[in-house]
Amino acid sequence: MSHRSVVWGLGLLLPLVMLLSLLTGPVSLDLTTVFEPSIAAQVFWQLRVPRLLLTLLAGGLLAITGAAAQSLFRNPLADPGLIGISAGAALSAGVMMVLLGSSVYLLGGLMLPLAAFVGGVLTTLLVARLSVTLQGVSVTNMLLCGIAINAIALAGLGGLKYLAEDQQLRQLSFWLLGSLNHSRWQDLLVLSVAAVPVLWLLPRYGQKLNLLLLGEGQASLLGVDVVRCKRAMILLIALGVGSVVAMTGIIGFVGLVVPHLVRLLTGPDNRRLLPLAALLGAILLTVADIVSRLLVSPAELPVGIVTALVGGPFFLLLLTRGKRELRVC
Repeated sequence: MSHRSVVWGLGLLLPLVMLLSLLTGPVSLDLTTVFEPSIAAQVFWQLRVPRLLLTLLAGGLLAITGAAAQSLFRNPLADPGLIGISAGAALSAGVMMVLLGSSVYLLGGLMLPLAAFVGGVLTTLLVARLSVTLQGVSVTNMLLCGIAINAIALAGLGGLKYLAEDQQLRQLSFWLLGSLNHSRWQDLLVLSVAAVPVLWLLPRYGQKLNLLLLGEGQASLLGVDVVRCKRAMILLIALGVGSVVAMTGIIGFVGLVVPHLVRLLTGPDNRRLLPLAALLGAILLTVADIVSRLLVSPAELPVGIVTALVGGPFFLLLLTRGKRELRVC
């Protein structure tokens, strides 16, 4: 399929999904009345619109950081959730949430994203260091490292639940499932601060990531400052993942599934892959959010459960495909 066809297709699909998201919910809305003073207008502007925009940003960030991580580690299984980055960010944010209580929302709500960012950076550096062998980046080492980090984070979060008060426990438990239910304009503003540099800068590294896929030595010979490029990638990936985790909790598998779908449509060129992954990630997470609202209506299923139900089988398919270690190529 040509690149132009994919862009046009996703460009036409996006507004349709956005419209469906705005119309989906326990309260029926007539879009012709949302500019009039009414309860329907309040629902539209205070609940549905910020939720939709937050979903689009979160989906785009998770997908583009997943695509960048897969190219950086030269590993098609390098999803931020699977290799522990999301768990590290969640543990760091959870510590702040429980220990500081309501004070964590001071400084304009920036403390949670900052804590998640620090946790994401430290986890990414740890994964990058432990995954390298004499033969390069090991798929097995990376997955085992992710299992260990997720186990440690799970234990830490269990301890935080034990220490938390009733309200904190409920908030933390629901947050860890991945939810867009409490999206607010201030959350959108905070996430936008992180989203703008990530969505703007990551695609600019597309060609360098293409060269890194040839190996660090070859990329260096072709003029890539490998150390500087990897450092920038780690910071941007951690910033994107950490900010999403802080705002929505853990939403898994978006960063794993979307890059593979885009590669099937347009190929592995990161100059096209990264922006298209962000666009498709925004669309798919919005669809998952719509499904989460419809499955148990008028209640709501955490969106992290929906993405896990889709992403889990996809991950098993990747592990068993061809009964061999996959390569990003």
